[in-house]
Amino acid sequence: MTERVKVVTLGCEKNLVDSEIMSGLIHGRGYALVDEPEDATVIIVNTCGFIDAAKEESVNTILELAELKESARLKALIVSGCLTQRYKEQLMQEMPEIDGIVGTGDFHHINDIVDEALRGKKPVKIGNPVFDYEQAMPRLVTTPRHTAYIKIAEGCDNACTFCSIPIMRGKFRSRSVESIVAEATQLAAQGVREVSLIAQDSTNYGTDRYDRFMLPELLNQVSEVEGIAWVRLHYAYPGFFTDELLETIASNPKVCKYIDMPLQHSEDAILKRMRRPGRQRDARELIAKIRARIPEAALRTSIIVGFPGETEEDFQRLCDFVRDIRFDRLGVFAYSTEEDTPASRLPDHVPDEVRQWRANTLMEIQREVARDNGAKYVGREIEVLLERYDGRSDVYVGRSQYDAPEIDGEVYVSNCTAQIGEVQRVRVTHAYEFDLTGEGIA
Repeated sequence: MTERVKVVTLGCEKNLVDSEIMSGLIHGRGYALVDEPEDATVIIVNTCGFIDAAKEESVNTILELAELKESARLKALIVSGCLTQRYKEQLMQEMPEIDGIVGTGDFHHINDIVDEALRGKKPVKIGNPVFDYEQAMPRLVTTPRHTAYIKIAEGCDNACTFCSIPIMRGKFRSRSVESIVAEATQLAAQGVREVSLIAQDSTNYGTDRYDRFMLPELLNQVSEVEGIAWVRLHYAYPGFFTDELLETIASNPKVCKYIDMPLQHSEDAILKRMRRPGRQRDARELIAKIRARIPEAALRTSIIVGFPGETEEDFQRLCDFVRDIRFDRLGVFAYSTEEDTPASRLPDHVPDEVRQWRANTLMEIQREVARDNGAKYVGREIEVLLERYDGRSDVYVGRSQYDAPEIDGEVYVSNCTAQIGEVQRVRVTHAYEFDLTGEGIA
C-alpha cells in the first residue's frame, strides 16, 4: 500500500517554502500527499522555534497529532524545522511519540527519514543548519495558484540580541540571481501572478555572493519574467536600505509599493540593547525619504515591546512615535526571552503581564491609525488581485499591492470583470479598520 503523507507547517512563510520542498521530494518518491492528518499514515510537523508562543504551539501540535496513533492508520510522526534544530535531545527524550527528527539543514534527506521511521528506527538527522535550495529542487506550491513565495537567501549575519535565527538557520547565504529568476519563471508557467521575495534580511542580498548589494538588480530581473504581475519584497533591514533600492521600488511598475521594514523599537537606548542598526533619527529620515519618493507606499513594520530595560517612559515615547509616523501596517510582539541569546542575560526584564499590556495598548493605538489611514483610499482606483469568491455576499475578495498575503487586509469587490487569480481595477467606496470595499471597473 502506498504511504499517505501529511505535511503540517507552523511558523513563517520561510518554513512554508521548506515544507513545499519536502512535499515535492515526498511526491517524487511516490508517496501520496493528503490534505487531512486523519487520512495520513505518516505526518511531518515542520515546527517553529522562534519565540515561546511558537514553541508552545509546535509542542501542542505534535502531541495532538500523536493521538492519531491510537488508530492503526498513523504509523510514523516525524518532526522537522527550527524546534528540532535547537532541541533535538529534549524532543527525543521527552516526547517518545516522535518517530524521527530532521533539522533545518537536512530537509533534502526527508525521504530517508520517512523510510527509516516506517521501519521503526527512530532516525535523527541534525547537522549544520545549512540547506540552500535551488530551482532544480522539486517543490509543490501549497499557496493559492496565483501567489507564491521565493526564498532569496537563508540565515542571518545580524547579531540582534533577542534573535535565535542564526542559531537555527546559520549564517547569511544568498541564492544566485539565475536560480531565483529561473524559479520565478517556473512559477509563472504554473499560473503564479505574484511572487513574494523573502529572506531574514533581504536588503543584504548579494553581499556574500557578489560582494555588493544586488537586491535592486534582482527585483528588476524577476519583474521581467513573463506572467508575473507583482513582485513583493519582505523584511527590508533598515541598515541596508540603499537609495538604489528605493529608486528601484519607486520606478519599477511591477514592484509592489509595499515596504516591510522591521524597526523593532523607536528609543535609542532600547535599539542599542537590541543591537539594531542606527537610531530613531535614522529611522525617521529613512521613512521621510521613502514617503517623499513614493507617496503612495504602504509601510509595514514590527515592534517589540517589553524588551529588557524598557521603562514606562520608553514605552510612552514609543507610543508617540507610532502615532506620529502612522505606519500603514504594524505588527506588535511582546518580548519573548530566548535562551542562548544575549538579551536573555540582560538585567531588568519586564514582567510578563506588563509586556502583554504594552503590546495590547500599542495595537489599540495602531487600530486608530489604521482607521484613519484607510480613509485615504476612498474614491481612489487601485488594482486588486482577486483571490476567492464569497457567495453569501456575492463579492470577490482580493488584495491590493499594499497588502501582503495572510498578514494584511483584504478588498471586497462587487461588479468584477476579471477572474480569480487575475488583477481587477477597483474604485474604492468604503474603508474599515483594515479592509476596503469597492466596485470593479471594466
